[in-house]
Amino acid sequence: MMIIGIDPGAHTGVAVYRDGALAELKTIQPYDLQRMLEGEKCDLVVFEDSRLQSHIWTRGLKGAAAMKVARNIGQIDAWCSMIEAVCKSAGIETESLSPKAKGEKVDALAFYKLTGYDGRSNQHERDAAMVALPFVKRDNFRRLG
Repeated sequence: MMIIGIDPGAHTGVAVYRDGALAELKTIQPYDLQRMLEGEKCDLVVFEDSRLQSHIWTRGLKGAAAMKVARNIGQIDAWCSMIEAVCKSAGIETESLSPKAKGEKVDALAFYKLTGYDGRSNQHERDAAMVALPFVKRDNFRRLG
C-alpha cells in the first residue's frame, strides 16, 4: 500500500508512505507534481487543500501585502485542482484536508515521535507527511483488523 501526502506551494512538500511506514520525503517544484503523480503507482494521494479553508487569509493585511497573499492562495488553489484532475485521470483515489484540519506545524523532534522518521526534513515535507498520517493510520488499522 502506498500513500502520498502533498503540501502544495511554491516549494511543494511530498511524503511517501509504503506499507504504513514513512519511506521518503522530498520537496519539488509545483510543475513537477503531474509527472510525479503519473509516475507513481500509489493507492491514495492526500493533500492539504486551501480551498477548504473558509476564513479570509488576508485579514489584518492591507494593500499590496493582501494582494500578494491572495495571489499565492490562488496559485495553491489551482495546484489543488490540478492534483485532483491528474489523480482522477490516473485512477488514483484522493482525500483532502483543510490547513486547519491538518493541525499545527511540528518541529523535527515532534515529527520523529509521531512518525519514527529520523532523516532530515523541512517544514513543507513534514506538513505533507502530517496531512497523510491519519489516512496511513486508518489503513494500518483496517489491515490489522
